[in-house]
Parts: sequence; structure tokens; C-alpha cells
Amino acid sequence: MQRRSIRRVVAVAVLAVGASIITGIPVSADPATAPGVTIEAVTSPNGSFIEKMEVTDSRHLRLHVYSAAMDATFPVDVQRPADTSTPKPALYLLNGAGGGEDRASWQLRTDALDFLADKDINVVQIIGGKWSFYADWIKPDPVLGVNKWQTYIGEELPPLIDAALGTNGVNAIAGLSMSGVPVLNLAINHPGLFRSAAVYSGLTQVSDPAGQQAVRATVEMYGGGDTENMWGPMGGPLWVANDPLVNAEKLRGTHLFVSTGTGIPGIHDEPGGPFRMEKPADTPKTVALGALIEGAIFLGAHNLQARLGRLDIPATFVYRDTGTHSWGYWQDDLKSSWPVLAKGLFPEA
Repeated sequence: MQRRSIRRVVAVAVLAVGASIITGIPVSADPATAPGVTIEAVTSPNGSFIEKMEVTDSRHLRLHVYSAAMDATFPVDVQRPADTSTPKPALYLLNGAGGGEDRASWQLRTDALDFLADKDINVVQIIGGKWSFYADWIKPDPVLGVNKWQTYIGEELPPLIDAALGTNGVNAIAGLSMSGVPVLNLAINHPGLFRSAAVYSGLTQVSDPAGQQAVRATVEMYGGGDTENMWGPMGGPLWVANDPLVNAEKLRGTHLFVSTGTGIPGIHDEPGGPFRMEKPADTPKTVALGALIEGAIFLGAHNLQARLGRLDIPATFVYRDTGTHSWGYWQDDLKSSWPVLAKGLFPEA
């Protein structure tokens, strides 16, 4: 309790000092105020709270949120709607394997914020959770630390966002690549919290051998963590419990969008293209790896579509004729998914 009190004092002090600039968010000449945003005395049921707020302009700010579940503070980037005179819904955006902690993020690699700027919503970008599959891990990991991301995103953060931004409590969620499984699991584990869910080139099953190897490659090969600290031994009950394909019945009632390419290189795979992050000389091998990843995800998406079909659960699936695992396609997919996201965000429309 004493530490939380100290954190609150620090938060108030930071607010009194003034505003600062958030890296990666467009800077404008607007006054450094965020209308309708209040963070004092806002807490979630388990004691999580917003430590401080940094404001870029009247529409963009960064909240620093203390997670009691992880005993750590994480940034959350917010884009406010143009009109904040009445409560508006919120779209939560998850990044890929880097958790938005690197330069591979929605706001740095796409025009997502510009596209969503006139949609009359709050855009909430989760920052953190690299290589974690945004899961609740059963043990702290020597490399990746404590991970309780399902608790953070599904329980701790929403009441803080709703209170601070004055939302209407209506949410949707979208994510790419590594975020496919957690986006669907958040909809499964918190019925009604996210009324729409969109997955772009995302893994959608984890208890089958191919899914397990994909998770293991992400967590262990790239992240240096240990999947046994996440869900226990491969093939164990927690892998099944966290498999959206197995638990697809619980997606009933959620507006669903899933997209993927075939793995065949397309318009966003040319060396030196605007969405390429590697040196042009490295593009062929990067595209080849992206083709393998996308091809596997393509098959997994068909499995999920078949499963939902058997359960008579409606969903929108978009299979692009071309496309590897790349930001250009995810920018396109976000725009394609907007009608589905809007169904959940604006149910009365």
C-alpha cells in the first residue's frame, strides 16, 4: 500500500510539471491538453492504476499503467476521437512478436492512426509483452520475466481506460501475427468485453504439433524464453485451454474477422518498398521466411473457418491471393476489417 501511495504522489507531481512528447505519435500545433482525460484516483479492482500521463496534443497521449499482476508499469498509447463531448468506444490494438517495444508497431509502420482518426473512437495501443503471446504465464521466466498479459488487457486495463477516457464501455480488439491467439483468447475469456475481434496473419491454433512449434520458435528461438514457463510441457492441458480453435464455441456472439495471404510474394514484398524494414539486399531471404510463416497461417485460418462453420458461428475470412508476413498487408487488412470492427463498436448504427 505504501508503494502504491508513493506512485500516486509521483503521478500527481508529473501531471503538475506539464506535458512531454511521445515518440512515434504525430506532433501537431494543438495545445498540450487532452480533453476529458482524468487519471487521479482511478484504480482497477486488483489495485492497478495509471501512474502518469504524457500529452502530445489534443488527440494523442501516452498513459503509464501500473499492473498489479506483473508489478510493473507499461505505456499505453492513445488516440482520442475528434469529438470528446460524449462517451465513445475504444479499439484496442495489439502488435506482433516485438510487443510494440521495437520499431515494428502500428503507429510506426502503418497509417493506422490516420485511417482511424475520423472513426469517432478511442484507439488504445498496448505496448509491451514481446515474445509472450500476451498470455498469463504460469511461472516467471529468467529472460522474459513475469507475464500476466491476459489479466492486464482483460481485467486491469479496461476499467482504467474507461474511467480515464470517459468511454462508453464498448470495445473491439485487433492484432497481427503473434497477437492472433491472444486476441481470440481475450474474446473467449471475457465474453462481451470485446464485441469485435480482428486477426491479421495471426496464429489461431496452438495445441496441434504445427501450432506448438510455431509458439516455441517465437518464444524460444527469437525471444530466448521457455514455453514451459508459459503453458507447461508442450501438449499439456494448458496448451489446449489456450487454443482458440478448440474453444471456438466461446467466440459465439463476437463479430469476427480473420485475414491472411497465401505466402506468394506480392506488391508489398519488393526490395526497398515503403513497408520493408530490412536492407534491400536482405529482402529475398526475409520474404522467403515470411512466405513460410504466412503459408502456415493460411492453413490454420482455414482450419478455424471450418471449425466455426461446423459450429454455425458467423465470421468474415479474407484470403488474399498473394502476400507474405509483412506490414503492408496488415495495413490493408485493418482497413478491410473496419466494417466488422464497426459492427461491434457501433451496435446501434
